[in-house]
Amino acid sequence: MTKLDSYIGGSVLIYIMAVLGIILGLASLFAFIDEISNVTDTYTVIDVLSYVALTAPRRLYDLMPMAALIGCLISLGGLDSNSELIVMRTAGVSICRIVWSVMQPILLMMVFSVLIGEYVTPLTEAKAQANRTLARDSGDAQSAKHGLWHRHGNEFIHINAVQPGNLLVGVTRYTFDKERHMLASSFSKCAQYCDERRWELYEVTTTYFRNVGQGTKAYTEVINIPSEQWNIALQPELLNTVLMIPESLSISGLWGYIHYLKGQGLNNGRYWLAFWVKLSQPLVTATLVFMAISFVFGPLRAVTIGQRVFTGVLVGFTFRIAQDLLGQSSLVFGFSPLLTVLVPTIMCTLVGFWLLSRAN
Repeated sequence: MTKLDSYIGGSVLIYIMAVLGIILGLASLFAFIDEISNVTDTYTVIDVLSYVALTAPRRLYDLMPMAALIGCLISLGGLDSNSELIVMRTAGVSICRIVWSVMQPILLMMVFSVLIGEYVTPLTEAKAQANRTLARDSGDAQSAKHGLWHRHGNEFIHINAVQPGNLLVGVTRYTFDKERHMLASSFSKCAQYCDERRWELYEVTTTYFRNVGQGTKAYTEVINIPSEQWNIALQPELLNTVLMIPESLSISGLWGYIHYLKGQGLNNGRYWLAFWVKLSQPLVTATLVFMAISFVFGPLRAVTIGQRVFTGVLVGFTFRIAQDLLGQSSLVFGFSPLLTVLVPTIMCTLVGFWLLSRAN
């Protein structure tokens, strides 16, 4: 059986890698076309190519389930077209045994995918976002169109970019009282991390709004200082989390930020959704592969390769759209984001079992 596992598993893995390479190339091309419209004197085509290359691991991670589905359909469909699956069944190899032979390389892919999502994507995505922000903006608070916003207590913070070495570029802070009156507005060229509760701000310009909401004449006072200590429990790792979209964060990063937002009394529903989606991706990949196997032994047994590819794309997109719709619905209607993952997965698994039971 080892030779059979190697033969089936090797064929499946080769086709999955080929499909993954094709759709990753197409996704990167579309990302380049979309980003090229933002080219300026400072944000050049070379910067766009760098951004697309650095964000490629995130796209690879997202496309892994789709590639596994289509690759399995093509590979097993080819074996069936050559009557090899019929010979295996005639020789006494059960469908369960063939399923296990297919799942062995899928398990390796799951491990590979998790490693990319946990250790590669967060680093490359943070680098890509920081480089793009610095290239697009001059570092001036007034010209910063991108960057990140963050709230800490009564202070609203905008940061142009987070750079390696625990360095922040372009830090703008707005401080409000309990009645939402602005008390101060401050801009710093950069900030350097010192310890877990302290940053050092440089080239600080602060505008104080005096007597606001007190019934007397309000006035402003502007103070410029070369440096200032900023006492805030905001670690660089947390800022990297805020900078990126939830879908590009690691599972551990999402878990930490979810509880940070809870401690701040802020809504963390979007991050719970991303957490459950990422945590369940190996299960989703296995489910889609199981569906591909059931299709080959069921309704797609005697069709062309084009029909199999079309079916794979259709099923993959339908699954993704259903998951996205349920995810957004969970944020609007307040039900658990875990259901957005479990419902499509369970339905696909039941369909797969039903088709395989008919094949038997």
